[in-house]
Amino acid sequence: MNTNIALITGASTGIGARYAQRLAERGYDLVLVARNRERLQAVADKVAAGTGRRVEILPADLTREEDLAKVQQRLASDAAITMLVNNAGLGATAPLVDSKQEDLDRMIFLNVNALTRLTRAVAPGFAARGHGTIINIASIVAVAPEVLNGTYGGSKAYVLAFTQSLQHELGAKGVRVQAVLPGAIETEFWDHAGVPVAHLPSEIVMSVDDLVDAALAGLDLGEVITIPSLPERADWDKFEAARLAMGPNLSRTRPAARYTA
Repeated sequence: MNTNIALITGASTGIGARYAQRLAERGYDLVLVARNRERLQAVADKVAAGTGRRVEILPADLTREEDLAKVQQRLASDAAITMLVNNAGLGATAPLVDSKQEDLDRMIFLNVNALTRLTRAVAPGFAARGHGTIINIASIVAVAPEVLNGTYGGSKAYVLAFTQSLQHELGAKGVRVQAVLPGAIETEFWDHAGVPVAHLPSEIVMSVDDLVDAALAGLDLGEVITIPSLPERADWDKFEAARLAMGPNLSRTRPAARYTA
């Protein structure tokens, strides 16, 4: 029997719950992490009953130091965990000047600090064993910072850059890394962020099922960056090529001529 375990954060609803279903169908046992124990247990019971896989719940609020440390310890100590899905996150739609500082602080901690610490907990083991998968749920605002709250966009730009760095650092060691950049998805995210999903144009909203299925298809294709809504992969490739082309000129001994006239 397959003993590979996937640990999924934010697994009590939406994208995380769908990852739980799909990964169990792919033969993974699961450790599901979220704040709400009752909803987490309901997802676990449903997935276990439908797939026959072993599903454990690990209730934790990743914005609380002691809870985050508990999940870090599990990731660092359990060699059966071969996949981490960093899905837990918070969003915001209000402009910076209309946002509460404590809400921004909590969002940054969850989207950046917690994600980094969970990845740091699991990455050394993955690298040492020569296999493992890290999936980071980012957002299209990572490359479209004018959309929604800039702090949210900045936090997801971090996730994108962090994932690209992980690929550079760990890819040759057998670790698979992927950042998924969803657009608007039909989840409770929007209610928490301040704009109910029903208020969005229906033509820009993707279902959770389609999003997760596309993301896993991108993983199967070996993509490091998966943008499920993007019709032409070549558009991302051009975007990335333009970024890389600047590399040789980003650090030089002299300022550019336009600054010395």
